[in-house]
Amino acid sequence: MRERPAARPHPLVELTRARLLEFVREPEAVFWVFVFPVLLALALGIAFRTKPPDRLRAVVVGGTPAAARVAVLLAGAPDLEVTVLDPAAAARALRTSRADVLVDAGPERQDAPLAVTYRYDLTRAEGRAARLAVDDALERALGRRDRLAAREEPVTAPGTRYIDFLIPGLVGLNLMGSGMWGLGFAVVQARTRKLLKRFAATPMRRSHYLLSFIFSRLVGLVLEVAVVVGFGWVLFGVAVRGSVFALAAVAFVGSLAFAGIGLLVAARPRTVEGVSGLMNLVQLPMWLASGSFFSYERFPAAVRPLIRALPLTALNDALRAVINDGAPLAATAHELLVMALWGALSFALALKLFRWQ
Repeated sequence: MRERPAARPHPLVELTRARLLEFVREPEAVFWVFVFPVLLALALGIAFRTKPPDRLRAVVVGGTPAAARVAVLLAGAPDLEVTVLDPAAAARALRTSRADVLVDAGPERQDAPLAVTYRYDLTRAEGRAARLAVDDALERALGRRDRLAAREEPVTAPGTRYIDFLIPGLVGLNLMGSGMWGLGFAVVQARTRKLLKRFAATPMRRSHYLLSFIFSRLVGLVLEVAVVVGFGWVLFGVAVRGSVFALAAVAFVGSLAFAGIGLLVAARPRTVEGVSGLMNLVQLPMWLASGSFFSYERFPAAVRPLIRALPLTALNDALRAVINDGAPLAATAHELLVMALWGALSFALALKLFRWQ
């Protein structure tokens, strides 16, 4: 009785396994996917760590008795760092942002209030704050009586630190970069080595070949997210306030979206240089506008709807909702729909436009 031949693995399984081995054998790819985001989080987390607010820098333009009096009046202000400089040095300090406000005291006149002129940059929030702080300190020192009894209760709410904002943005950037660069380079390199033409001549389904790239990205998805989120939690106390399932679902849909976009961008180029240019063209607007390092609310209101329609914006918003706000998965339905549409349309176009030789 003849033995039945062993069942052969499914082509899609073998293709996915090959993609994973290609990735692991590239130290550069491993560095950019796992090491670089951690180093970036470390550097920015230290640079923007939680610390007491810096004292506002006030420079008194010296050289007159009135200037000396102003310096004495301001010396006791706890939130001000007061320096007396000559006019030229004071102007240079303001110009180079080493001073937040210049205080120029006019000549004192008998039976007249002390006259001062404030010079500061209207575009800098520190300048406006320093002007108000100096004015308040002078008024108090000259005997002003407050008619309002106010007290302060400083509060640091969870999720309001810059590092809390940064970690989800880095996860989003990592998923975009690994999904697009990891797929784009592998596809174009196979095309330049004429491997795609040979694959197309086999009984393999062409959709299986493209799906293998996407599935290989999903296998590494858990590690990509866990490394960045775990690093933020261990070193900076960035907690995931939502469910792990919601975080995994958002990352899964985001990874699918960028895998589809990566395949679409790599569908036609014949050279690595060509696909590199297209990748940068597609990613640069999202690097700048999608709120990875700073809020996209800084952009004019007219362009914000376009920014929210970008896949990285939707991914960052959904990640922050889950990680920082503890939102349930249903609350991110709009962002998930945006990412799913980008992924599905990109993959469908990639299948249609893909160049196999």
